[in-house]
Amino acid sequence: MRYSVAAMILAAAAVTAATSIVEGQSSGDGWLLVANKNDQALGIIDPKAGRQVASVPVGGVTGHEVIASPDGRKAYVPIFGNSGVGKPGTDGQHIAVVDLASRTVEKTFAFTKGVRPHHPLVGPKNGLLYVTTEIENSVTVIDPKTMTIVGAVPTGQAESHMLAISSDGARGYTANVGPGTVSVLDLAKRATVTVIPVATHVQRIVLSVDDKWAFTSDTTAPRLAVIDTKSNTVSRWIDLPKPGYGAAATPDGKFLVIALPSANAVGVIDLATFTLAKTIETPPSPQETLVRPDGKYAYVSCDVPGKVAAIRTSDWTVETVIDAGKYADGLAWASGR
Repeated sequence: MRYSVAAMILAAAAVTAATSIVEGQSSGDGWLLVANKNDQALGIIDPKAGRQVASVPVGGVTGHEVIASPDGRKAYVPIFGNSGVGKPGTDGQHIAVVDLASRTVEKTFAFTKGVRPHHPLVGPKNGLLYVTTEIENSVTVIDPKTMTIVGAVPTGQAESHMLAISSDGARGYTANVGPGTVSVLDLAKRATVTVIPVATHVQRIVLSVDDKWAFTSDTTAPRLAVIDTKSNTVSRWIDLPKPGYGAAATPDGKFLVIALPSANAVGVIDLATFTLAKTIETPPSPQETLVRPDGKYAYVSCDVPGKVAAIRTSDWTVETVIDAGKYADGLAWASGR
């Protein structure tokens, strides 16, 4: 069979384009993924160019959060439904598996019923996919190679919405929104270790780099809970100018970047002193924060205007504001490895 020169050039270009989205632009780069809720799509952002280069529909339903596979080739987008946590609405029961090279949904995993799957994370040691399943008061464990359920971890609480996993993969921590608690999970035994009372209503959760502290926001007051993961108690509170939301630690362990939705800003917390060191103005209603693996930038999704702010951590300045999609929310980094 003969192929024209033009056809061979187009084929080579297609391979190059597919490879580039997996490999990234350099060893320090990758691709920023954003769950655009009202677009019902996964946005793929080129952080160097400062623009969204693709929008992948995830089945005509709404995904709030996203995580990338360790090799940067796939993204997992749980389909939560059309409501907020604990509110009336549809009960999502799918996870869209997006191939980042072809920018298409490779497959759709279905639970047997509506469970409102929400926050996905990949176990740092075993590579399993952990997804909060709100209606079942649990974290569901999935083998991403076969996309089959291999277990579940009960949280002992309702509205287990967000998840953090320790760097050794041994412990999980869920923020239980309505109950205002944090569940501590033994991921190996798939059991609840304890439930920590925090406030009347909490949102989001993140661990310090050394796993000594877990942070969750009291959404009824301008303060952030600092949980001692050794004693599993609230050790102290950090005062904020407004209630906090999504937070992320810098890789050097020195700072925590936290969204302050009603202040249209993010705060930078000095973890040496547990005090707010700086606030940075952002587009309205910042939601989620993500610090790049090399620590050079913090990204903040701003849902109302559908923007992502890229903040330079060297001087804590907003370098660029990227157009994302409608109600941009969950963020993840697809590695360039």
